[in-house]
Amino acid sequence: MHQEKNLYLKESEINGRGIFTSVKIPAGSHVMIIRGEVISETECVRREEEESNVYIFWNEYNYIDTSNSELIRYLNHNCDPNCYVEERDEESLLLIAERDIVPGEEITIDYDYEEIYEGCACSECTSEIYA
Repeated sequence: MHQEKNLYLKESEINGRGIFTSVKIPAGSHVMIIRGEVISETECVRREEEESNVYIFWNEYNYIDTSNSELIRYLNHNCDPNCYVEERDEESLLLIAERDIVPGEEITIDYDYEEIYEGCACSECTSEIYA
């Protein structure tokens, strides 16, 4: 069961706004489906370079630009995240709870690219985030 109806946006201590839950989400639960515009690798590179678009996910088949989504573009990085991303199909991904998430907790993932760790504010990285 997806938890999208139980998610909301508010100011984040991590960066800007974030996605939070109003209910407990058990480990292994599907938090939400990640959808967006399916684009080619060439278009992905262009958007990242020319538009500074950082709201792009990828799976085995495609790149998915989520910059126009209502929620997922507010998904913040954490080196100790409570969620992870898994392939769903050629046009979407699943956001899944890594562990139990309590009401009021921010939903996070590990962005998993080197530049983010250089500016991360978590206790593991000890510097400031610039995402």
